[in-house]
Amino acid sequence: MSEDLRYPIGGFEPVESLTDDQRSICIAHIAEMPARLSAALAGLREPQLDTPYRPGGWTVRQLVHHIADSHMNAFTRFKLALTETEPIIKTYEEALWAELADTKTPPIEPSLAIVENLHRRWVILLRSLGPTDWPRKFRHPQWGLASVDFLLAQYAWHGRHHVAHITSLRERNGWN
Repeated sequence: MSEDLRYPIGGFEPVESLTDDQRSICIAHIAEMPARLSAALAGLREPQLDTPYRPGGWTVRQLVHHIADSHMNAFTRFKLALTETEPIIKTYEEALWAELADTKTPPIEPSLAIVENLHRRWVILLRSLGPTDWPRKFRHPQWGLASVDFLLAQYAWHGRHHVAHITSLRERNGWN
């Protein structure tokens, strides 16, 4: 675990390609993420959900809604990369999304349901991919030309990263 509260599992290490074994591990992380998120949230009360995971950071509630937003975008990015030739991926202002009314105060259950069901579909898609799918490319305004393997590694990391925000906050505050 990292001492940097922003990156409790360390920063994302970009990759261009993965081995079959690495892909299997990443897909397993994506498949397990909804259950790990639910376990990390188990028993938290409203004031705890409204606690920032670090000074100046999002609240646990905002993190949960961000994960749903981000992973919906990721799923769309996968589909675009798999069905178009080097599509240009649209970015979004995640910090501004986290300030919208559907992210700051509502219950987390709708976003947990999104994450659970989205990940079911996502894993079906990922397990269906063949050798010619993983190197497919997309263009991102910040990352440049990247592969489906890159996206897989990034979102396997992303889920673990945010779950660790919650579990490390629980540990620091003795909420276990």
